This record gives sequence, structure tokens and C-alpha cells, in this order.
Amino acid sequence: MKKHIVETLPRLEDGYILTQEQINNYQKNGHIRLQDVASKEEIKAYRDVIYQFVQEHTKELAPLSERDTYGKAFIQRMNLWQESKEVERFVMARRFARIAAELLGVDGVRIYHDQALFKEPGGGHTPWHQDQTYWPIDTDKTITMWMPLVDVSEEMGSMSFASGSHQQGYISKLTISNESHQTLGDYINSKGFDTITYGAMDAGDATFHYGWTLHSAPGNPTKRTREVMTIIYIADETVVSKIDHKARENDLKRWMPGLQTGDLVNSPLNPLVYHKNK
Repeated sequence: MKKHIVETLPRLEDGYILTQEQINNYQKNGHIRLQDVASKEEIKAYRDVIYQFVQEHTKELAPLSERDTYGKAFIQRMNLWQESKEVERFVMARRFARIAAELLGVDGVRIYHDQALFKEPGGGHTPWHQDQTYWPIDTDKTITMWMPLVDVSEEMGSMSFASGSHQQGYISKLTISNESHQTLGDYINSKGFDTITYGAMDAGDATFHYGWTLHSAPGNPTKRTREVMTIIYIADETVVSKIDHKARENDLKRWMPGLQTGDLVNSPLNPLVYHKNK
């Protein structure tokens, strides 16, 4: 993509005003929905390029009926910012990163990685899980922005969250699977957590949730793909944790190359995208 074309895309640098009540509710519940984080015009400008990258990846996939539970949940394409200057502009947006930092209550945040998550027509449910099970990072100051690139109807399904579950920290090493859905679903019931589903969302709305917040999503029975872009942020000055299972070993190699336990998370793949003093 030619530089002058990239520079015509919205910069997404201006602020988004959060209230103290929103910040308090986020930190209490572990999740929040914010409306109009990106305008219709802004999201339309970025949707097409993200869609094209995901479609290229789709050609490599087995038919939906032949995939496992994880594969049926969504088409997943990660770190698109490395492949596209256009997507990089979106992922590195100061507006999004500042929201993440203010919700976390930290001075600055770095990128862990981005991922496009497209749930196809007929795509399966996303089982209950904690994102941070996969992440070898020694902090609870992690947050994911989940932003639809298209309007999402209630039938297509947005995510469900177990309110307050992030306060339990590291609940299980179970990665996304039928087992995690059953085991963590039972855990949610036993603890009496309220589960919240935000229902229909417009393109450019976004949910944010902690890395430890238990969440899931229903399948997509409609004829339209649920197109979502996510960005994972971690607090600046975070260090690499102990590597206690294979998923974390894989993530360390992939998203923090060259680092080891005790190192600051500052590899070239983890740029600082917002700091209130820098």
C-alpha cells in the first residue's frame, strides 16, 4: 500500500472521554461496553483491508464441519499490523490505547498482539475461557478491546462475561475447548457470578475486558459473518512470567521473541502505544 494512501486513513488519535463511574464499573465487573469508540466513517475505512487479509487466510482452512471446537468458533488471524501499514495505523491508534490505559488505571500500555476474529455463518460457540491462560506475563493489568467491524445483531451474538471473575485471578490452565466450557461454566455457577451479554452492537462500538475475566460467545446461526477486530494491551513495565505450560511457551516465542522469565516485555512486537507522560 502506497504511503500516501495510508495517510488518508483516519488517525484515531483524538480522545474518548471516560467517566470515573465507567472506570470504576470496569474495574469492579471486569468488562464494559462503550459506544461509538470509532465512528461509522472511521470503521468503514479500515474494515475492507482487514476483511481482505482474513479472506486470504480462509483459503487455507478446512471446511467448517471438519474443524475442532476451537476452529469452529472463529477464523483467527493474528498480528495483522505486521503485514499491513493500514492495519498498523488502526492497531496503534492512540484513542484505543488511551481508553485501555485509563480503564486499567496505568500510565501506559504496550501491544501484546492483535487478532481478527471472524465467526462464519454456522460457526460454533466460543467456550468459556480466560484469555490470560495463554499469556506468559506477570501482571493482572491486561485488557482486550473487542470491536465489531460490522453491525452485530443480537442473534449473531456478542460476548458474555462473568462479572467479577477477574478478581479470582488464574483459575485454570484449560485452553479453549469443550472441557473448558463445561468446567468453567460449572465454576461460574458454583461461584454465583452474574453473566452479562451486551447483545446487539454497532460497528465501532467496543467491549473491553481484563485478561482474567471469564467470557464466552454463542454460535452464529445467521447468514452473515460476525467480523470483529481485537487488540490486546498490557501495562508498560510488565515482565515475563514463569512458563508453566505449553501454551505460554508458544506465546512467549511468538509474541515476545528473544525474551525470557523476568525480562521486561519490550520486544519489537510489543511497542509502547500510549503513555500519559511520553
